Amino acid sequence: MTNDEIEKFLTKQSLSENQQVKISFKKRNTLYGIFIKGNDYTELKHKNLWRIVTGLHIEEWLRSKNMDSARIFNGSEFSGLGVK
Repeated sequence: MTNDEIEKFLTKQSLSENQQVKISFKKRNTLYGIFIKGNDYTELKHKNLWRIVTGLHIEEWLRSKNMDSARIFNGSEFSGLGVK
């Protein structure tokens, strides 16, 4: 997916700050995660890179808001997005 497609999805869905999104990939298993808007969100978005907290780290993120809980994914690897 392109960064414009991903941004359009995130904007259109009016996701709450901690709402999980179903992320389908072209070559790996589907996962659920929270898109994080950190200080570098705009810069990463222009490169089609997205900071996402996934699975086991979600509870830690909700408790501490520690950016180390997140991983950066390339949006070109996404095949689809959905609301959980």
